[in-house]
Order: sequence, then structure tokens, then C-alpha cells
Amino acid sequence: MTTAFGTLHDTLRERVPELAVDLDAWTRRMMRWHFDPATGSPFWVARRAGLGFDPVEDVSGFAALDLFGLFDKAELRAASARDLRPRGYADRPFRVFETGGTTGTPCRIVNVTRLAYDVEVYRTVLEARGVAGGDVLAMTPSGPHAYGHFVEGLADSWRGAVHAIDFDPRWVKAALRAGGEADAYTAHLVDQTLALLAAERPSLLFTTSRLLLELAMRLPRPLHTYGIRAVCTGGTSCTAAEAEFLREEHLVGVQWIDTYGNTLVGHALQADAVPGAPELPGGTGHSYHLPPPFAVLKVVDPVDPWREVAVGERGRVRATTLLEDLFLPNLLERDSAIRTGPHPWFPWDGVAAVRPFQEDTAGAQEAVEGVY
Repeated sequence: MTTAFGTLHDTLRERVPELAVDLDAWTRRMMRWHFDPATGSPFWVARRAGLGFDPVEDVSGFAALDLFGLFDKAELRAASARDLRPRGYADRPFRVFETGGTTGTPCRIVNVTRLAYDVEVYRTVLEARGVAGGDVLAMTPSGPHAYGHFVEGLADSWRGAVHAIDFDPRWVKAALRAGGEADAYTAHLVDQTLALLAAERPSLLFTTSRLLLELAMRLPRPLHTYGIRAVCTGGTSCTAAEAEFLREEHLVGVQWIDTYGNTLVGHALQADAVPGAPELPGGTGHSYHLPPPFAVLKVVDPVDPWREVAVGERGRVRATTLLEDLFLPNLLERDSAIRTGPHPWFPWDGVAAVRPFQEDTAGAQEAVEGVY
């Protein structure tokens, strides 16, 4: 039995009760959690005295998080995983995830609860689309990367098998930064995937848009003939023309469910175009919406990151993550996007037509997407 899209938001709040908590109330709860020496991480508790304000007393709601200023990702890169682990979770198991290193040295985060939230939210969306269940082919980063662990947790939730490939996204990024090519490594990833498609007939394929394009070029027959009912992508983006090509030439009979996000902010969920509504810019046909109160995306003026642009305008993405095991206030992302308004499925602002942000500052670290 599937969930009607008209009730998707209500269903999400039933499955994950925290999604029903008011954003300002959740913000105050997170300030008490992260800055109490008994529950907060050493990383944030040690910073409380030097902030120039008291986050527990002075942060009355989400807007007051501006007091933190912009978060410097270098602080996260320099932190040890043990210092990031909340003391309130000292008696619970945890995992250390790492980012892909798109803009430099990878960052580490700890996971105690976040993965479970992500799995429940995404499974609910898959059920609403009628494609939850079955075995999964994970053409996703492995090792310390959150994406592969997320796919495993999702399949575990319905007792499905995960057929995973060996995939180190940093190899490709290192090759590109050195002026080399990614073709040989990409072919290695596609070869592994083709073998599993033929042998195992999975129901769901998880990958990135860039790798989906590469795979499509090598498929000897349509993807649905292998048993694939839906392709779920995240990470790198593709152009509107590439997306149209995939849908028309290679994804006939297969649902394509995309997300926008990364290890630090989570999954912004795809919302399809509403019939009769104004066409979304960029020819993408859909927007992405990150579920509050766990995280919030703002699209801001690149020159003034505290000024949110109007709906329909392009700006730089600024993200805040508010989880028990990860607090990151006002992080300027590597991406630019067009701000969209709320959607019937996800009644909060979203982003569309996401693309890498071009930094004008001389000497800024170039973002290298590679295949992830």
C-alpha cells in the first residue's frame, strides 16, 4: 500500500515525530543539548565561553543563529572525531563518516541518530512513489562515505540485499586536480555495475547523476529490462539537457528520484513540478526541499550572505544543520541555486537549478566534483 502524495508531509511527521517540532523550539532544544557539558560535544562546549554570547540564553529561535556568524569548515577539518561526539551519547554506538573532499581536505562527522532519520524519511518517500522494497545495487561511494552506509540502512529497513561496488571518489578528484583523466576509473566503476545488473536483477539503483550518464552509455539494453524500477541519485548534478536525454533514451519505464545535498547537510528531497504552476527555472522540472527542523537551506546574496534572495532569484546556498549529533550553523555551500517557494509535498522553501558556485575571490579552493 502506497502513501498518497497529498498526505506525504503528515506521514513523514508520523514516522519521524521530530519533524513536527516547531523550528524555533527545536533550535532552543539543540542549543541546550550542544552547549550543556553533560550532553554536548567537546567541540562545541569548549567554544561556548569565547562566542561573545550565550547560546542557551540568547538564541531564542532559528533566526538568532546568525549570532554564530559563518561557520568555518576548517574548524571541522581540524577536529578529532572523539571531540565531535556528544557526551549525551557516550553509551551509544557511533560511526565516523567523511566527506568526499570536493573542496579540499575531507571533513569528519559522527553519526549516532542522523542515519536512522535519513533512512526513515527516504523510505517514506519511496513508499509514496510505490518503489520501496527489493534488492539494491549501490553504485555509490564506499568506505567512510555516508552515502553507502545510508543505502545499506535503507535496504536493511525492508530486509533487502545490497550489492555494492568498490568506489573511492577521492581517486577521481585527485586525478582531476593533477590534470589527469577520470575515464579509466569511471570505466572500472561501470564494469562492476554491469556485472551486478546482469547477475542479480536488483529493484533499485543508487548512484550519482554523473555515473548514471556513464552507465547509460554502456548499457546494452534498457535499464528496466534488468529489473530496475527506480534510480535514486545524489551528489553530482547534470544539466537539464543531460537529464532530458537520460529520461527519454534510457529511463523509460523507470522512476528517477534525485536528491540534493551532502554529508554535512543531508538529503534535500525531490519535489516534482506541480501541474499548472509556473515552470521552474533552468528546465529541471523539480525542486529540492530539506526537511526542517533537522536542517535548513537558505539562498543568499553571494556578496551579503545574511540577505536571503527573493523567490525566483539565484544566489549562494547557505545551510544550517541542527541534529543531536551534528550542529553546523550558517555554512556557505559550494553551490548556487534558485530559491523556490513551498511545495504541496514539502511545505517549506526549496532550491532548484543547482550548480557549482563560482568563487570570485583569488586563490579560493576550486570545487572538483568528479563523479560524486
